[in-house]
Amino acid sequence: MPDHDYDIGILGGGSAGLTIAAGASQFGARTLLIEKEKELGGDCLHYGCVPSKTLIRTAYVYHLMKNAERYGLPKTDLKPVDYKEVAKRIQSVIRTIQKHDSEERFCKLGVKVEFGDAVFADEYSVRLNGKTYSAKNWVIATGSSPSVPPIEGINDTPFITNKEIFSLDSLPKSMIAIGAGPIAIEMAQSFSRLGTKVIVVQRSGQILSKEDKDMADQLMNVMISEGVEFHLNSSILGAKDLGSEKEIVIRNKEGRTISLKAEKILIALGRQANLQGLGLDGISMDFDKKGLKLDSRLRTDHKHIYAAGDVTGAYQFTHAAGYEGGIVLSNAILHLPRKTDYTYLPWCTYTDPELASIGMNEKSAGAAGIQYSVWTEQFRANDRSLAEGEEVGKVKMLLDKKDKPIGIQILGPHAGELLGEWVAVMNGGVKLSKLAAAVHSYPTLAEINKRVVGNFFSGKIFSDKVKKALKFFFHLKGRACG
Repeated sequence: MPDHDYDIGILGGGSAGLTIAAGASQFGARTLLIEKEKELGGDCLHYGCVPSKTLIRTAYVYHLMKNAERYGLPKTDLKPVDYKEVAKRIQSVIRTIQKHDSEERFCKLGVKVEFGDAVFADEYSVRLNGKTYSAKNWVIATGSSPSVPPIEGINDTPFITNKEIFSLDSLPKSMIAIGAGPIAIEMAQSFSRLGTKVIVVQRSGQILSKEDKDMADQLMNVMISEGVEFHLNSSILGAKDLGSEKEIVIRNKEGRTISLKAEKILIALGRQANLQGLGLDGISMDFDKKGLKLDSRLRTDHKHIYAAGDVTGAYQFTHAAGYEGGIVLSNAILHLPRKTDYTYLPWCTYTDPELASIGMNEKSAGAAGIQYSVWTEQFRANDRSLAEGEEVGKVKMLLDKKDKPIGIQILGPHAGELLGEWVAVMNGGVKLSKLAAAVHSYPTLAEINKRVVGNFFSGKIFSDKVKKALKFFFHLKGRACG
């Protein structure tokens, strides 16, 4: 057996790579972690989850201040937002979290950290900064980058992506967001709340195209009420730099050509796996523009080379990357054959209201040919939601023909947190009767989960058949008010 420098080598210091590095080293594996950027943390820490959620919170607070009268408070006279101060707060949060993802911390765990662009020299070794490093197992966890669409003139027109938006020198007066996925929609609402005139251009007929249309449309209507402008079913014909403004020309669903102008263009039309420059062709590794070709144990066609995170082409979420990191550890280090199972993987778009999901929605259940029933409960019927001034949204529960939950969608305040109960229910195989019988604190938003299940059971419990039986056995007299 060849003598390798390391038991495991990891390319990429983002969520997946850090999970694997920390776990492998603590299990006793000699671990090498290589990151091409100057700091660990990956896209999530520096350009994704952390800065976006920090910005979202800032925009939410500013929005509350502007709408103080809704809560019985005096109307406030607010100054315009200084985006430099917003950006400072974002960087402060990043720096605080960076300490947890530092080279020093991982060195204490026993991980050797190197920085630079690694290239596979062969199946078991990479070249980095003039040196060669070999490992018994390798993991490709290099993440993804914004995908730029082939729009005529876009290469000559300045634009921004999630990599630039959190460090702008000033708040744009206007912005065109190309795309209507989670990144585009979160940023559109946040910048609109801070004072930017935002226009969203989307190819399909709804925002957040993977979600059910009724949920997505309700969220879009909230954003429209806040001033965001939407152009759905629109194709982009070209882009042009006009100096202080940028122009996007679109054709709408009626076939009309429309010119849109704004100070900034935000491109948020999906992402592409970071696989270029790794020398994968030289070791005959199978991949395409979506990502690496993997089996259910996250192995490439070279069984000692694994992948995790965005490069899998599966689910581009930080929590998915962490989960996949655990799968790799089980297989590569512990030699326990463990397969991925995304059946109950949750996700959330952190708009206001939030839109969170787990399992199937109506769109995916219908595509799979599954028979289902739908049960809902509105947030306007939840006492805590009313007390907090949050009336928009609902929870939607999908049951299969055996009355087993196959999916939950929640549009409402703190939907991502409320989904946590369903994560436990669905992953733990908890019966709906258990949730219906559980006692929730009052008044809480979480009561809505119990209520939607109660809606399902109430039809069975309070049926005419049950009432007739009770009347017969216990001589109940029926209604007291006509």
